[in-house]
Amino acid sequence: MGTFEALMAGFAVALTPINLMWGLIGVTLGTAIGVLPGVGPALTIALLLPATASLDPTGALIMFAGIYYGAMFGGSTTSILLNTPGESATIMTAMEGNMMAKRGRAGPALATAAIGSFVAGTIATILLTVMAPLVVQVALKFGPAEYFAVMVLAFTTVSAVLGASAQESRAQAIEQAQARRQQQVAAANAAARAPLDNFRRAMSACMSGRGYRVG
Repeated sequence: MGTFEALMAGFAVALTPINLMWGLIGVTLGTAIGVLPGVGPALTIALLLPATASLDPTGALIMFAGIYYGAMFGGSTTSILLNTPGESATIMTAMEGNMMAKRGRAGPALATAAIGSFVAGTIATILLTVMAPLVVQVALKFGPAEYFAVMVLAFTTVSAVLGASAQESRAQAIEQAQARRQQQVAAANAAARAPLDNFRRAMSACMSGRGYRVG
């Protein structure tokens, strides 16, 4: 089976009513959790991981994708209305969208964010599908020297963009990297604790004589 045939087969599975329903539920839950300030897509997926425990692998992955995209869009709501970006991806949304909200144009700002998220996500997914084989071949050729050059380029670019003080810009970049790392660790810890918390609640419910339902 060629790449195009495999892609069409994947669409045939994903567009079934049950999988579309799981995608809708995932987007709704992801948007509702992603609205909370400081809760990014990774942490949202970790928090909602038990919700997919009873699903088949295909439905679970589709729901995870919906949760991810919903959380990415949900962060724009607090950025526009409260000027509180939950993650680095919504900083520019806060800068421009909150100014529109202060001028009484919160509705158009939210609509623009929703349309932009849909269009950009669709284009990015199509490009990823087409370019993934080529990107993988290039990524496999990366070694320590190439990774070091990419890091130097990243820090140089951040220093040039954030301000005139290169030292202050580098410090801000390091703080953002540390904050993102802490968020990833917190998401991993939450996912690891979820089964243990469910077990503890089940044992507590059994000891108290009440019924308990996991997930």
